[in-house]
Amino acid sequence: MAVYTLIDDDSLADFLACYELGQLLSLKGIAEGVENSNYLVITERGRYILTLYEKRVDPADLPFFLGLMEHLAQRGVRCPTPVHGSDGAALRQLCGRPAALIEFLDGVSPRRWQAAQCAELGRALARLHLAGADFEMRRANALSLDGWHRVFTACRHHADSVCPGLEAELASELEALAAAWPADLPSGVIHADLFPDNVFFRGAELSGIIDFYFACNDLLAYDLAICLNAWCFEPDGAFNITKARQLFAGYQQIRPIGADELAALPLLARGAACRFLMTRLFDWRHQVEGALVKPKDPLEYLEKLRFHRHAAGPGDYGLG
Repeated sequence: MAVYTLIDDDSLADFLACYELGQLLSLKGIAEGVENSNYLVITERGRYILTLYEKRVDPADLPFFLGLMEHLAQRGVRCPTPVHGSDGAALRQLCGRPAALIEFLDGVSPRRWQAAQCAELGRALARLHLAGADFEMRRANALSLDGWHRVFTACRHHADSVCPGLEAELASELEALAAAWPADLPSGVIHADLFPDNVFFRGAELSGIIDFYFACNDLLAYDLAICLNAWCFEPDGAFNITKARQLFAGYQQIRPIGADELAALPLLARGAACRFLMTRLFDWRHQVEGALVKPKDPLEYLEKLRFHRHAAGPGDYGLG
């Protein structure tokens, strides 16, 4: 989450008049994240997240995102749901941006997470995958193989200024991934961005999953590979086998992982690391002046990419 668009008082008053929420008590920008502008809204009726969808979000995708959250919540997945106004609409305009008001979830994103929280994450992810199986809308992953090439084209000429030799390394990596990427693994709705700042806990219990604005249809095991990158490396870059084992054990309690999915894990993890390396590289070189957001270091994912490139199989992740 982040803040790129500032809201004036009159526009906010007109927007909130479409809802029956009582008097506005507080509005506060949320600085975390990278994609959209987000505010914490407190009214007499409760707390909400107000999201303004910025230029990188295709308005045509918004019915998928909002509909998916409602679908998953109805099936027991702990995620926020859009608030419908007096006219029944959940999506409207604010300050020239598509905007929606979303229910507030209690909980705290972990700053230093433990193996037990990785197991909780695994179970929650598996439940999400199963709950999304009958969601009728579809959205292709805009940041899969073709999308990676588009992002690389947009930032390749800046790559070597971040790390010497990075442009050639990424070009070679994309070629290798395209040649070997699996197409016949189980697929369905995935979150595609399940980083720790998108997961809330109350103590040891996972209380909610947020930020579904990269959700799409893709390989289910690819979602696990994204989580492996985001949750199973320590701040010093070391891979934590215990956390990986707990993540996968928790997932398999709810949805068994096929042998073909497990065998593809090193390749899927390489792809996930490459995806976040390149989008971080793009954001690093295209910072928005005045935005209340700090771009994330792309080189964190370069080290992860190199780790996965040398993995011979799931055994290198402590998985059998």
